[in-house]
Amino acid sequence: MSKEAHNMSLTIWIIGILSVVILLPGTKAADTAENMCVTLRDHTRYLTDKNLTAIPPNLPNKIEYLDVSYNNIARIEDGQLTNLTNLCLLKATHCNLKFISPDAFTNNKIKVLNISYNLLKVIPNMNLNTFRIIDLSSNNYFSYALPDSFSKFNNLEILVLGSQNATSLKLGDFSVLEDIHLKQIILGEGIQLQEYEPGTLAQLKYLKEFTLNVSFCRNFDIFEQILVDLNQTKTQKLNLVKLVPHDCNVVVDPFIALKTFHGLRNLTIKETWINTTFITKLLLNAWHSPIEDLTFINIVYNEDTPDGFQFPDQNATLQIKSITFDGVKHYQYKYPVFNISMEHVTELSYLKFSGTGMNILPCNLMSAMPSLQTLDLSDNLLEETGFWWLCTPTIIFPSLRHLSLSHNRFIDLASISQQTSQIKLLESLDLSFNSIRLTRQCSWSPNLTELSLSHNNLGNDIFNYLSPYFKRIDLSKTGITFINQNILSKLPRLTHLILSSNSIQVIPLNLRAPLLHALFIDQNSIAYISEGVLDGLPKLETLVAGKNPFSCTCDSFWFVTAVNKSLLQDWPQDYTCSTPPSYADDSLVNLHFGPLSCRPSLQAATALSVLTIIVAVSAITFNACDGVWYTKMLWFWIRAKRRAHKGEDRLLKCSFDYHAFISYSQHDSDWVDTQLVPTLEGAGLSLCIHERDFEPGQWIVDNIINCVEASYKSIFVLSQNFVQSEWCNYELFFAQHRAISVDQDSVVFILLEPIPPDSLPRKFLKLRTLLMQQTYLEWPTDERKKQLFWKSLRSMLQTGDKGMALKNVATNIMDTCSLLANQG
Repeated sequence: MSKEAHNMSLTIWIIGILSVVILLPGTKAADTAENMCVTLRDHTRYLTDKNLTAIPPNLPNKIEYLDVSYNNIARIEDGQLTNLTNLCLLKATHCNLKFISPDAFTNNKIKVLNISYNLLKVIPNMNLNTFRIIDLSSNNYFSYALPDSFSKFNNLEILVLGSQNATSLKLGDFSVLEDIHLKQIILGEGIQLQEYEPGTLAQLKYLKEFTLNVSFCRNFDIFEQILVDLNQTKTQKLNLVKLVPHDCNVVVDPFIALKTFHGLRNLTIKETWINTTFITKLLLNAWHSPIEDLTFINIVYNEDTPDGFQFPDQNATLQIKSITFDGVKHYQYKYPVFNISMEHVTELSYLKFSGTGMNILPCNLMSAMPSLQTLDLSDNLLEETGFWWLCTPTIIFPSLRHLSLSHNRFIDLASISQQTSQIKLLESLDLSFNSIRLTRQCSWSPNLTELSLSHNNLGNDIFNYLSPYFKRIDLSKTGITFINQNILSKLPRLTHLILSSNSIQVIPLNLRAPLLHALFIDQNSIAYISEGVLDGLPKLETLVAGKNPFSCTCDSFWFVTAVNKSLLQDWPQDYTCSTPPSYADDSLVNLHFGPLSCRPSLQAATALSVLTIIVAVSAITFNACDGVWYTKMLWFWIRAKRRAHKGEDRLLKCSFDYHAFISYSQHDSDWVDTQLVPTLEGAGLSLCIHERDFEPGQWIVDNIINCVEASYKSIFVLSQNFVQSEWCNYELFFAQHRAISVDQDSVVFILLEPIPPDSLPRKFLKLRTLLMQQTYLEWPTDERKKQLFWKSLRSMLQTGDKGMALKNVATNIMDTCSLLANQG
């Protein structure tokens, strides 16, 4: 390629003048530090503009972030912050603060202190060694001299200093920081520095980044000395803010010291006036320096030469790998001209033109950058025709891998996909903040694996226009309302999915994305995340789900108690309750579920355990108090009453000679004679006893039959003696036939001692079955129980009193009672 082909003019078209808002360095540092301190939202307290004259007493101990800015707090005294032992960040800007007691923070753990924009006349002496960021900018002190207490700030990383009254830097100002490993110092208030003692900044030997917010115009010798001193430190990054005031003509070469600045790698020029002469001198020195990253932010460019920027030929190759123009306003309303030979920029891999008003891409310049890998053209006025104007995609961007077209005017996604598919090595494309529409199917390059379409109104249809080769997709704020497995199945290589700020309500349980490492679903409409959602995401390492309207009920129990919180980058500060109203704005981390409240299986197990214990205790108590015996007696009594009620009509039509026939063994006669007969007959009952009531001279079997049939009940006094008695067996035989054929209730068993049913003779098979079903009256040994025994027995026999007419002849029963068995 000829030299003429490389000497090209770069023309940047300006449609309008763009203003880029740049945060003050101190404010930006403090805002960044908020994430360092705040763990929960309810641990913050904003008391700004409350007409306070002092820090309020009795603030909650849990406060980590306290902002009392825009009040009238003139002093911070001892004891005002004593109770705030968890305080990490204190912000007290615009408070007319004039004094801070040395021991005001003794009991605190403050890491970030922002007391900028106040009236401090000296830099305060503070006895605390936990500071990491201190912002003392925009105060009224006359000297940058730091008190001795700063020598103890071993954790200090960022220090911000600035005062309209401080116009000099003395040798001893920063000596107390000589052994502190500072990451950054931000110095100055944008005014000119009148005096500088050599060696002042050289004492900051461990300093890594220096931001100088000081203007120079005719005293650039001070600036040159500052560069010489910084060269003796470990400074790698230099930020120059408001370096040259408006309409300043730079005559000398202020950057000559850059050639020998051996450690400098990054140089940033911010919020300053730059003309053609200035930038020529800067680049000539940077060309021979070790600078790799050159950045211009929010600058005003003025061409003070008739032919614009004409960069002379150099014999050396430029070391710069990255050039950034972010926010460029032009002093003249004409196209600026840059003439520079690109054959020396063989190392340039990153180029950014942002906020410049560009509406046409200078393809001839791009084709001369064969090593360019990242091109950022965000925040311009580009559209499809302007971007590809006079461009042939097959010959430009030969090494380009990352392209950002964010904040432009692109519309047709299909057209963009077709054009970018010709950039063979392109891996990532940023189309966020455009006006993208879905018109027809897209044709993506297989090499393109990362796509950002955030902040475009696309809807759920966007998933039909994506490539199966995509690994990282940003679809935040695109109008998506749901996500399902059918969508993910179209993206088999997906590793990062960003769906923030949409309207998704539910994460389905059947999601399967075996390669997904990161999922962003924050700021949606998700009320809870169900158990099992993450089962299909085995490689998930990052889950961002905060700022959703969480329901603080048992629906969120699993998420709060079981999810591995190391997955959640925004836990716990961004997770708050939305419903029910009583929990609104409470943090999920403070939500305490009862041990059983949301565990149905544990509830059932606990209930079963408690019930088992109660039953066991009751059973033991029941058995210890003879409950079985009392229960059997009660049941016997209830059945007798129930039978009596049912048999009332039968009893009215029947008559009996005796209430009961007593069958017993002769060996048990003592108990019958002394206990049974006297008690029952004493109660007015009529009993039939063989010794007394059998008719003399009649066959004994007839006597038994007659007595059984003439009695309302047959009482058998059971014992081992009874089983062995032959005549007792006869009596059982006849009673068996009556009980089986007439009424089971006509037989009553009194056990003097336990008798297993199997001990009865085999010929009484039916009776054995009857006895296995029959309720027994057991003769107790306890006197208290005997009363219940007699009461139950009498109650059973007395049910036949109604209509009972005692007769002398048992055979009359056969004629009057249909309940008697037919013996024929």
